[in-house]
Amino acid sequence: MAKAKPHKGLLKRVKVSASGKVMRHKSCAGHLMSGKSGRRCQRLRRKTSLGGQLAANVLRAIRGG
Repeated sequence: MAKAKPHKGLLKRVKVSASGKVMRHKSCAGHLMSGKSGRRCQRLRRKTSLGGQLAANVLRAIRGG
């Protein structure tokens, strides 16, 4: 059986923190920001973490297993 490879597209979209949390960027922050409030833009600049089974699935895909 071939060796499992990490999912390269997912590696570009999420990062694993030092404590093991899966961090991602928020959506809806690509363009057309002038129509959104400043407070909303501030929140969209922050990163957020994934949790539960979704985070476990992402870690498995990243590690190639």
